[in-house]
Amino acid sequence: MIRLLLEGEARQEGLGRRLAVLLGGRVLVFLEGDLGTGKTTLVRGILQGLGHTGAVKSPTYTLIEPYELAGRSVYHLDLYRLGDPEELDYLGLRDLLAEDALVLVEWPERGAGALPPPDLRVRIAYAGEGRRLELDAGTARGEAALAALAASPPGPTDSSARP
Repeated sequence: MIRLLLEGEARQEGLGRRLAVLLGGRVLVFLEGDLGTGKTTLVRGILQGLGHTGAVKSPTYTLIEPYELAGRSVYHLDLYRLGDPEELDYLGLRDLLAEDALVLVEWPERGAGALPPPDLRVRIAYAGEGRRLELDAGTARGEAALAALAASPPGPTDSSARP
């Protein structure tokens, strides 16, 4: 597990950009935290790290926002308004998870029972003016990403705290 204390959106986006280069292949990431803790901010950084230059908003009403970046499929899911985990079948979740894609899921607890265990779980919580992030691996792919993150030096827009 890696614990970080980040202050400001720019540092959360910076962490997202670092994660983007570490999360290759088929990867499932859970983003957990209260409203306003920055789950979508972290997603914005990941998407920027993959070359996205447009706006990024949480797909609260659409539930899924697809991106095609550098020949890679990325799906951003926000399950906050999901009524029942079985609704994920109607959204084509099995097909998304079968692709060689990066799947980023906000509010994964709303899909409990329908979602497989994640490769990487990111928990975000308020910490004064900043945010406390805990990154935990659920698979060997997640462990490799965390090991690479721990070994990479923080950049100017990353956390001043070392993992």
